Amino acid sequence: MFGCMNKLSMLGAALALLTCNSAMALGPFEIYEQALRNDPVFLGAIKERDAGLENRIIGRAGLLPKIGYNYNKGRNSSKATALDERGRNRTDDRNYSSYGSTLSLQQPLLDYEAYASYRKGVAQSLFADETFRGKSQELLVRVLENYTKALFAQDQIDIAQAKKKAFEQQFQQNEQMFRQGEGTRTDILEAESRYELATAEEIEARDEQDASLRELGALIGVPAINIGDLSPLDQNFQTFALTPANYDTWHEMAVANNPNLASQRQAVEVARYEVERNRAGHLPKVNAYATVRQNESESGNTYNQRYDTNTIGIEVSVPLYAGGGVSAMTRQASRTMEQAEYDLDGKTRETLIELRRQFSACLSGVNKLRAYQKALTSAEALVVSTKQSILGGERVNLDALNAEQQLFTTRRDLAQARYDYLMAWTKLHYYAGTLNEQDLAKVDEAFGRGGFKQ
Repeated sequence: MFGCMNKLSMLGAALALLTCNSAMALGPFEIYEQALRNDPVFLGAIKERDAGLENRIIGRAGLLPKIGYNYNKGRNSSKATALDERGRNRTDDRNYSSYGSTLSLQQPLLDYEAYASYRKGVAQSLFADETFRGKSQELLVRVLENYTKALFAQDQIDIAQAKKKAFEQQFQQNEQMFRQGEGTRTDILEAESRYELATAEEIEARDEQDASLRELGALIGVPAINIGDLSPLDQNFQTFALTPANYDTWHEMAVANNPNLASQRQAVEVARYEVERNRAGHLPKVNAYATVRQNESESGNTYNQRYDTNTIGIEVSVPLYAGGGVSAMTRQASRTMEQAEYDLDGKTRETLIELRRQFSACLSGVNKLRAYQKALTSAEALVVSTKQSILGGERVNLDALNAEQQLFTTRRDLAQARYDYLMAWTKLHYYAGTLNEQDLAKVDEAFGRGGFKQ
């Protein structure tokens, strides 16, 4: 049954994808919406959270009354031997039925172990909730990361193809000049070498793109997505205003909101109450109890006798010695708690380092984009002026190849800087713990809806 449901889910995702393709290309937000329904990692995270939330109820159960009922009925065959008045043994064969019925209620009054287990369950529940929040935000990052990787690979493919076309034209031109006695064999080999390098770059970019598209397909439950299904980045997109503008505020937001740090803090609490739970092995327990019991011929001493007994009282149990096991388990739990505290310190430092890196990348990304845009304009002008200089005899063939190479490298670096900026802006919110669907929708606006021409 589950196999059929999975197949239907994949078929539904594929049909949805085809429907979207007929209308418009898919942006990151559309991919994310489908990933919410189909990504196995995210769906598994939902079940992990649901299972973790039950720990609160499991822990609370130790503080609540326990009611139990026990019933037994049997057939007995026994011999009773006794002395008669004359001092002789007399044997009495007894074949009889017996039964017992007991209804009991127990309520903890003083049980520190049960209380510690309850607080541990609450911490485990909060841990599960924060872990799920982290994986929800991580899904946003994974969608955009694979989306931009696929688009950047397409940019590299386009650049490699433009390189091949330019170097092929240069090769043919050099070959013609060589036949006319105006060029050299070195010029031909240089153009041919760069053409082959561009071919290798295109092959590598296609492999990268295939992997990224398959990753996106796995997120939405289809084998793969075509690059034509994706919306390309708008070349005129505007950078986002960084709010808040100072790092200290982002630092405070990360410490307060980052789900990975929050879940690790709950892991420390889980370990702390595990210490308390083990320490409670040295403490007394007080329980109130009540029973309603009915017995008939329960034993040989009560043969043919029926008892109805109602009992209410207090039970006190005091542990005296358990072979040192309680102390050892308490020490063991303490070391585990200290490990969790060190893990929290390490994860906090790691998160804040990444937060600072993404914050700096957002600030520098704006200037980098501006610089690369100017560099691209200059590189385009350089190619034109170099070709004109060659015609005038002021430059040689190698200068033209170098100018073309600089132009293509600048185009690639500009494309990379655009995607890096979007990822830095997204990851800044991720490490701050504030990344949500509205943020992805804002990034989604940077992508056009025309799709790639195949």
